[in-house]
Amino acid sequence: MDAPVTPATTPTPALGQVSFVGAGPGDASLLTVRATELLATADVVIVETPEQAQLVTNDAEIVDAGRAEDGTELSHAARAKLVVKHAKNGKHVVRLMVGDPFTYSTGPEEALACSKAGIRFEVIPGVSSVSAVPAYAGVPLTNRQHREFTVVSVGDSVIDWNEHAGDDTLVLLSAVGRIGEVAKGLIAAGRSEETQVAMTRVGTTTEQTTVVSTLKDIAADAKAAKMTSPAITVVGEVVAMREALSWFETKPLYGWRILVPRTKEQSAGLAQRLRGYGAVSEEVPTISVEPPRNPQQMDKAVRGLVEGRYEWIAFTSVNAVKAVREKFEEYGLDARAFSGLKIAAVGEKTAEAISQWGIRADLIPSGEQSARGLLEDWPPFDELLDPINRVFLPRADIATETLVAGLVELGWEVDDVTAYRTVRAAPPPAPTREAIKTGKFDAVMFTSSSTVRNLVGIAGKPHQSTIIACIGPATAKTAEEHGLRVDVLADKPSVEVLADALADFGARRRDALIEAGEPVTKPSQRTKRRKS
Repeated sequence: MDAPVTPATTPTPALGQVSFVGAGPGDASLLTVRATELLATADVVIVETPEQAQLVTNDAEIVDAGRAEDGTELSHAARAKLVVKHAKNGKHVVRLMVGDPFTYSTGPEEALACSKAGIRFEVIPGVSSVSAVPAYAGVPLTNRQHREFTVVSVGDSVIDWNEHAGDDTLVLLSAVGRIGEVAKGLIAAGRSEETQVAMTRVGTTTEQTTVVSTLKDIAADAKAAKMTSPAITVVGEVVAMREALSWFETKPLYGWRILVPRTKEQSAGLAQRLRGYGAVSEEVPTISVEPPRNPQQMDKAVRGLVEGRYEWIAFTSVNAVKAVREKFEEYGLDARAFSGLKIAAVGEKTAEAISQWGIRADLIPSGEQSARGLLEDWPPFDELLDPINRVFLPRADIATETLVAGLVELGWEVDDVTAYRTVRAAPPPAPTREAIKTGKFDAVMFTSSSTVRNLVGIAGKPHQSTIIACIGPATAKTAEEHGLRVDVLADKPSVEVLADALADFGARRRDALIEAGEPVTKPSQRTKRRKS
């Protein structure tokens, strides 16, 4: 007798898992190390604000849990269903939540939904806005005289303010729309109308604004300052410490919008440095790097390098390193091809790009990091010490002849090879061009003469209120030739030094405004014509 046939069944897909991750109150640098690790490996990232999508650096699917397609805000239940739905597909879901997942958040409800569905989950605590925003505003919640604080979520709640009649610190959430009513309630409960109040909106971001007032005047002052949600309000004597402890809003470039005529890849370190000074950078590429029109010249030079034709190779830019490396990869070569060859780099950045290849530059200028500085340290050709008298110089099509002429004077023969071409980039979007012309940027950082020429060519001249910062004298001269007034000049040809110089300028400007009794404003807020 034949055995019964068992009908085929479709296997149930394995359930995924959910990581509830606290994204902090706004500043991306407040993410925990664990949060960063999980974001890098997530299949799906469910966000609740558009800004959180920028934290995703891999190719994970990004799902909006903030609002539905019709623009309405999703309910707690709808968000929970969204999380469970994606986890049931066997995906690793990272649910990003503002602040901390289990502090004034929907984290508990969504985690319960996962528990009921049999989905594994973990909770990665985040920095809560309750403590982070006052800290960024320079307002401690406790000190030696005041050891307690109470958090009150105002919203639509009915609150008996008599329970908060003492002098303990109060941290008010969702209170902007009812601050007048709240203040009256606290005064009626027995708090002095002169009790200090600090209201901080979009805290921990470079748009953070703080209004310091009293219970008597906070409603009018908040309205005059156009305060809106999200905001954290602190009530109590601790607010008086802000004058001495304000550290974030007093940064030298706080809130400045700075235009950097470079690509995001080129500006990663610079953007981080500017953030440290309180600024937000916006990159606008002005130059596009393209292969040379005649690639045979590079092909011949690389073959000559492998055959031992050169004593030196001189790199004058990071792009030159990249161009040679790409040509090596095309031929199946690696860093071993440099064996026996001396390597020169025009500066530390170029030397760093070479080191990422696994090799070390033999010569870097001890002084000025430029072609002139490189020549000052370059040894003359010596027939007894140098078996070969030829130098391979891969560079841009628009490079100057300074290095070639100097090396020839020192007795070297130079194969001056176009490794890449620099062409003007496409114009930036219309809003960016308009912002440049109308003074919406507080500063522009020019890192070469070509960035000056190309930015003016593709976007127009920066407004006269915009602070102009240049990396060196040659760049400054080009800026002046284009009718720009140079306010900041780096004393070394380094973008980091230029950022530091701009920060020093911002600090001096801030001090001058305070000393004159004027409000501290950004250059973009003072668009009157500057004297030339």
